[in-house]
Amino acid sequence: MSKNKVFHSLEIVDIGSKGQSIVKTNDGIVVMVTNGVPGDIVDIETYRKKKNYFLGNITKFHSYSKNRIEAKCEHFGTCGGCKWQNMMYDSQTHFKENKIKYSFKNISNNIELQPIIKCNELYYYRNKLEFSFTENRWLTNKEIKSEVKGIERRGIGFHISGMWDKVVDIKNCHLQSDPSNKIRLFVKEFAINNSISFYNSKLKKGLLRNLMIRNSSLNEFMVIIQFFENDSKKINLILHHLKNSFAEIKSLQYVINNKQNDSIYDREVKLFSGEKYINEKIDNLDFKIYPKSFFQTNINQTIKLYDIVKDFANLKGDEIVYDLYSGLGTISQFIAKKAKKVIGIESILEAVLSARESAILNKINNVEFVTGDMKNIFTSNFISEYGDPDVIITDPPRDGMHKDVIKEILKLETRIIVYVSCNPSTQCRDLVLLREKYDLKKVQPIDMFPHTDHVENVVLLEYKD
Repeated sequence: MSKNKVFHSLEIVDIGSKGQSIVKTNDGIVVMVTNGVPGDIVDIETYRKKKNYFLGNITKFHSYSKNRIEAKCEHFGTCGGCKWQNMMYDSQTHFKENKIKYSFKNISNNIELQPIIKCNELYYYRNKLEFSFTENRWLTNKEIKSEVKGIERRGIGFHISGMWDKVVDIKNCHLQSDPSNKIRLFVKEFAINNSISFYNSKLKKGLLRNLMIRNSSLNEFMVIIQFFENDSKKINLILHHLKNSFAEIKSLQYVINNKQNDSIYDREVKLFSGEKYINEKIDNLDFKIYPKSFFQTNINQTIKLYDIVKDFANLKGDEIVYDLYSGLGTISQFIAKKAKKVIGIESILEAVLSARESAILNKINNVEFVTGDMKNIFTSNFISEYGDPDVIITDPPRDGMHKDVIKEILKLETRIIVYVSCNPSTQCRDLVLLREKYDLKKVQPIDMFPHTDHVENVVLLEYKD
């Protein structure tokens, strides 16, 4: 079947993965397109054939959906983020609820899905952003068609979706509060004015590679600049001027990274000025956020999420609780006063050390944090050492839980399991195995990321008597 097909006057009917829109022809052909909103009537030309569907571009709008609004960001449609910014927020959450329903259809048709918990802050809700420097930024069609010479190609911003060597230069991002934009633009302007090189991903050269900005609800900012080359003179020049220009920066750090990818988890993070961490507070609990710490990126929704977890766990005060994939121990400490003891298990040592530190800071004595790969450490010997859990809380990464972990959970026959997931597909895959001994009692989605297709989901499971 040819990859190039033209379809006229078709309605966009749904939203698919990664924020794409779904069109179905009268012949049952499925086409995935970008920048469409359910209800739009469009013409489409396909450009690629996948196994069960086509990828296509919208060539003409015949009419616009009632769900459509004007996108706030000038970079919408080019930048890889906020792909639903042209859709009314109530419509966004409607399709996220449908995503959960579709994911759970193979488990049970009788699951009562609770209404999605919406986000009050539709913009400036993130507490962490990462930007990439580039020597050859993405040019707009207008710039390409213009005959202007000497267009500035250096930039810093986000990658275009699916094109990791293409970076859109971002002027104003609506995801993180000020002075996030000012910090990013300051570094860019200072580097250009002082002839400091930007990273070239193809030639593997250039000084400035990546900029991470983290902030907390206490208005503390952490800035981490990743340098590809180790030019101490220019590095100190940049960091010195950044430190003196922004009093909000409580932690200024940097990384030298000349490897293939820009992950810092196997790199040494060096402190230039301030503290090694910034402070965050959740429900009167204090936490220290370090450069490599995983922390939920929407703090206001995180508090709602943890309230759901605590409600589902229904603790009376005499329970042993296992918190699997515990990260910084935020959930463990959030529920600790309602439990007899909480055991957190986490693979990243830095996160465990931070969890122990914050537990001391918060004067919580009934939590314990253990380091280890979950599939290797969560065994019968571990259970013998720490005791049979009355409640298990699990919040795994996007890949879900390893089958060996699920097998061990099934052996335990724990009374209650609360399963938190940022990926309903892998969550459902795991639930299919768990339902051998467990009934699904409650399903509660919560929107952590407006204008994206991502949705968090919490499931309550009870052991079958």
